[in-house]
Amino acid sequence: MQTIYNTLGRQKQAFTTIEPGLVRMYVCGPTVYDYFHIGNARTFAAFDMVYRWLTATGYTVNFVRNITDIDDKIIERANANNEPMEALTARMTDAYFEDAARLKLLRPTNSPRATHHIDGMLAIIKQLEDKGMAYRASNGDVYYAVREFEGYGKLSGKNPDDLRAGERVAVESAKRDPLDFVLWKAAKPNEPQWPSIFGGGRPGWHIECSAMCRAELGDQIDIHGGGLDLQFPHHENEIAQTEGTFEKGSAGQFAKFWMHAAFLNIDHEKMSKSLGNFFTLREVLNKLDAVQGGETVRYFLLRGHYRSEINYSWDMLEDARQSLLGFYIALKETPAAEVKLDWANAYAQKFRVAMEDDFDTPAAFAVLHELRREVNRTRSGETAGLLRALGATLGFFQDSPAAFVQGAANTAQLDVDALVSERNAAKQRQDFTRADAIRKQLDAAGIVLEDKPGGLTEWRRK
Repeated sequence: MQTIYNTLGRQKQAFTTIEPGLVRMYVCGPTVYDYFHIGNARTFAAFDMVYRWLTATGYTVNFVRNITDIDDKIIERANANNEPMEALTARMTDAYFEDAARLKLLRPTNSPRATHHIDGMLAIIKQLEDKGMAYRASNGDVYYAVREFEGYGKLSGKNPDDLRAGERVAVESAKRDPLDFVLWKAAKPNEPQWPSIFGGGRPGWHIECSAMCRAELGDQIDIHGGGLDLQFPHHENEIAQTEGTFEKGSAGQFAKFWMHAAFLNIDHEKMSKSLGNFFTLREVLNKLDAVQGGETVRYFLLRGHYRSEINYSWDMLEDARQSLLGFYIALKETPAAEVKLDWANAYAQKFRVAMEDDFDTPAAFAVLHELRREVNRTRSGETAGLLRALGATLGFFQDSPAAFVQGAANTAQLDVDALVSERNAAKQRQDFTRADAIRKQLDAAGIVLEDKPGGLTEWRRK
């Protein structure tokens, strides 16, 4: 049985769904003012893994990952660029989808944009106001009254009485309580705005996800996910907003399971744009081999457990590439037979036990390494097929093994195939000086030659 560590319950719990066989899953997506960084990529890859695994084990998954296209950072960046906000967000949204595809992320069932759900946000705010849980302040903003929600702090474990003014939010005289957070921001010069019963303005960040989740999946969902940094206050505020609209006395929860992916660190410090110690996924991928890069980064991000912090370095990426290369070399040497995944198989069963234990990818990868060794030992196409099929449940080993092993050699500057043919011809005429020179030339370019029986020579990137 699938278990998931539920942040709300602070323990692993047996996974059950609201509706049998159907998983409603919402994950906080990117704020499209810039390319997303590799720390964001870790969260996106983790929930893509969850999506793939639950689908592979028989669930129908309605997976929503939103796009925040109205936000303080977006407005600031658009003004700095002297361009319309819509132009910035359109460009960055396209870039997000491009980079997600390079990371081999499946497209979610839907990717709603915040600006398309303003009416839904206003409807929730009005509900909260009618129930006395939101109020209009003297500065024109509308705030959520945190003290009116009994369960505030249940996700993060924070007690409102212990959250002193000034430590988390700046004290604003318009607020009744320093802990209250904004739902609707009154219009300001040179900012986008929408008409509403509260006056012209724009939404606060937290209300956006509550509205998009409600529109796409309903008031109650099975899994809500995101990075650990969103647990408080963003996800705490989502609970307060959404459950605040429920009927009094309702035992319902906004999300049954809350999942949070741990940080990706540089030099053991959290990677973030605010700290300035970040790399965008795009710049990392652009420095890697075009064929191998996306799956290499994915492998690096997923081989550690999603709730454990991992440290980023180029050496760690190269180690991941070498491990991944070992799998593809095994599949190249022993072509995989088409097999139907049989969960009764001992390897598959062991793999499934690992994944059903809160998506224990380190243990699952250990099984894949066992299988790779078995493929190399037996040269069994059936075993290779099982390796490929199990890898597919996590988004691995689906490229052409020969193409992956060779990588994206720069054939515009170096015609590898022509040089290999020339070397073979030189060997046939016993011109070993020329043959050795070609091998050294290719080696310097990062190309490894493998001479096979019958005079065949294959090549791959180092």
